[in-house]
Amino acid sequence: MADIVALVLPFFGLILIGYVAARLAYQPAGALGWLNFFIIYVSLPALFFKLVSRTPIEQLARVDFILASMAGTYAIFVLVFLIGHVGRGSNLADSTMQALAAAYGNIGYMGPALALLAFGDAAAVPVALIFCFENAVHFMVAPAMMALAGGDSRPRGLLVLDVAKKIAFHPFILATAAGFVAAAGDIEPPLALQRLIDYLAQSAAPCALFAMGVTLALRPLKRIPAEIVYIVPIKLMLHPLVVYVVLGAVGNFDPLWIYTAVLLAALPTATNVFVIGQQYGVWQERASATILLTTVFSVLTVSGLLFAITTGRLPADLFP
Repeated sequence: MADIVALVLPFFGLILIGYVAARLAYQPAGALGWLNFFIIYVSLPALFFKLVSRTPIEQLARVDFILASMAGTYAIFVLVFLIGHVGRGSNLADSTMQALAAAYGNIGYMGPALALLAFGDAAAVPVALIFCFENAVHFMVAPAMMALAGGDSRPRGLLVLDVAKKIAFHPFILATAAGFVAAAGDIEPPLALQRLIDYLAQSAAPCALFAMGVTLALRPLKRIPAEIVYIVPIKLMLHPLVVYVVLGAVGNFDPLWIYTAVLLAALPTATNVFVIGQQYGVWQERASATILLTTVFSVLTVSGLLFAITTGRLPADLFP
């Protein structure tokens, strides 16, 4: 147990430091802008490029892994959408936001930091694959559903173009694509550039986690929405369980890749869910509350998952 505490304490400790700093310093929300820019456009892309570019190209072409992982995630999306829309009578836009809150984990800020801390550099490839392809699908599903709900009145061609641009020019996806090219061509950057990339990559995790803590502090919990009752357990417990079962059923995956995918599925709701809600003017306060509460409860659930993995209580070969 001491090993698990030693693993998660620095991770969640950085989030806590960011939260406390924001509560004590009283800086305006705009003060976080440049740090977020550095994280999204500089440090995390450097990390993705560094790790993917050093990976054998055959490991980067596991379409079966990508499809199995996404199948587990979107099974959760459909489940929560139906709970909201059919079970509770929520409108299409609100049901979509609930589904995103349960299926869209914080795989950008928290994923690389925790997976690499827990499993080492070998986890970089499954993290990059899951991030790129799941984010691409989220970028397509969210505006498509909002268009159906009437929350996006732009012409269909303009909507498709906007989605394509978001996918094609996302800095994480561009960096991962560059890493694919470098790995395929066995290209190594000059030593000076490689050292710069290394420095930037090393800053990614602490900066991202600190910024996440600040963001949580700037969105205080005003009320607990009723949807939390089912979204929190589905996001933190059922989502990783479904991904675990699907990957185990498909089989033929490295145990570390399975554990990495399950860990990413267990992460709390992504801050992008709030951004999407803000963009379309729906579910904003409830998205903020969901992000905060899933993050708080994930301290326990993620720690428990890592304990089960490291002690062998969660076998990688579910269907030997």
